[in-house]
Amino acid sequence: MKLCIMALIGLLAGGVTTLAAETAGTAVADTPESNVALIRAQHELLNSGHWQATLDYYTPASLNFGRPVGRAVMSRIFEDIYGTFPDYREEIVEITAVADSVILRIKSSGTHEGVGKLPVNGGLLVGVAPTHKHFEVSAIHWYKLKDGKIVDHYAVRDDAAMLQQLGLSPPPKPFDWAKFAAEANGR
Repeated sequence: MKLCIMALIGLLAGGVTTLAAETAGTAVADTPESNVALIRAQHELLNSGHWQATLDYYTPASLNFGRPVGRAVMSRIFEDIYGTFPDYREEIVEITAVADSVILRIKSSGTHEGVGKLPVNGGLLVGVAPTHKHFEVSAIHWYKLKDGKIVDHYAVRDDAAMLQQLGLSPPPKPFDWAKFAAEANGR
């Protein structure tokens, strides 16, 4: 908790403080609570546009979707996301932790102002001209942590809805869920 507060104070004071920097050279207790604090602090940095500072949260040999990528690849991924969506944000809606895992339900949002170069964002925006439209969709992140660092990360996002909101895919046909539920339940 102390480290999370220190990171937030650093942000409010206009500086960029990372938990990884604060814990350098010290043993970090891996508890669900400390892991949640670390991921919250990482997301605060991401949402303030300081994605470069979040690289210290990853181990040098971290995995992304089970693939070895390390910090250099994570840097390029974040650079592409923020180059495509300069105002990219991930609002934490719900967060939970069990053992070494932290799972988040978030609202992911941004305005399409750049051209994607990497097959991130579902691989669907590589070479696509900016639409200048805003999106907001649900997503899930699953982090695995060890010794106060992210060792693995998985995520899913509603990319179909994102493309629809960006005007790159037609919206689905309307469906009356209330009518369907009433019929299915024999009402």
